[in-house]
Amino acid sequence: MDAVNNPFEPGAGRQPATLVGRDDSIRQWQTNLSRMEQGRSGRPVVLYGLRGVGKTVLLTRLAKEAEGRSWIVAQLEAGTGKTLREGISEKLQGPLADLVLPNAGRKLLQALKTAVSFFRVSYDAGTGTFSYGVDLTNVAGGGADTGQLEADLNKLVHDIAAAAADQRHGLAILIDEAQDLTPEELRAICVAAHLVSQQGTACLFALAGFPSLPRVLSEAKSYAERLFDFQEIERLGDTPARLALTEPAGLEGVEWEADAIDFVVARTLGYPYFLQQYGQETWNAAEGTALTLPDAKVGAERAQLVLDTGFFRSRWERATPSEKRYLRAMSPDGDGGSSTGDIAGRLNTKATSLGPVRAGLIGKGLIYAPAHGRVAFTVPGMSGFINRQVLD
Repeated sequence: MDAVNNPFEPGAGRQPATLVGRDDSIRQWQTNLSRMEQGRSGRPVVLYGLRGVGKTVLLTRLAKEAEGRSWIVAQLEAGTGKTLREGISEKLQGPLADLVLPNAGRKLLQALKTAVSFFRVSYDAGTGTFSYGVDLTNVAGGGADTGQLEADLNKLVHDIAAAAADQRHGLAILIDEAQDLTPEELRAICVAAHLVSQQGTACLFALAGFPSLPRVLSEAKSYAERLFDFQEIERLGDTPARLALTEPAGLEGVEWEADAIDFVVARTLGYPYFLQQYGQETWNAAEGTALTLPDAKVGAERAQLVLDTGFFRSRWERATPSEKRYLRAMSPDGDGGSSTGDIAGRLNTKATSLGPVRAGLIGKGLIYAPAHGRVAFTVPGMSGFINRQVLD
């Protein structure tokens, strides 16, 4: 097969040729957008699941749905070393600048002034970076520079959404890796989303993160469990997993043989990232006009090597020696999670003494705590990778 025409796209957050198995989430988001455009309420969304299940891909698709309706969209990632204020400020600069016209209306000018005040808390505006080329001297607005994130975010959301609503549009704020937000930032988002729902403001939030995200949000604000639409993003079922292989190939006029599909779906367990990697390597291994079982077997060996040397190893090497010992003690339990007591027993120590190691692994995003006294890998298949490694 011609590698140039390979339709499979493994990569963090990279959009596949066809997105399958997420229709319900997309339809619900579209419904929320339509309701808000009609002055009705829409429910903020939380997408949670393991790495490799396609949360970022889905979040980007939701952002594109809003952009396609001319909504003002800010899509950002937490945990990059920037504060929530900085991230939102950067992502809103472009969309707001695109709206500036000589005859800009009062609400838009007010939104711009509020945005400038929100930005100035974290940025030096002496260079005029956020002036937008319009005179805002005598324009009402601003006030999003109190330094109190809850109040400032509420003011920003209200004024920008009000300006967008004049054109029957709205504001969408989408945040990936949301489990890395600080407690203060999580509370500010919960409060803003709550006020939006109460006031009928045309603003829609979407958060994506680890399976621990629902718990983290509930700890930030007790009403979060009633505020958000929590959607667990899981590996694909049998039918959509097959479609994830056959539809991209079909766009290039190439067919999979049935036994090759069976083999790849079984090996990848339906995880979208793995399906893309195995699909790509099978395509590159094929020499005929169809994707066969021998092609799939060769592709599987290559795909596993790529995953081991990149996807898995990049995470493994982030762990310290003591953290690697902890991860090894988890590996016998597979992807289902481990009791912290069992881990301590395997390491011949007390569970309390392992608290700092556990916290370090959670902070690095290698494990999460699905329940009290339990931990699990954030990456499916990590236990298998660990078991394949030579003991340090």
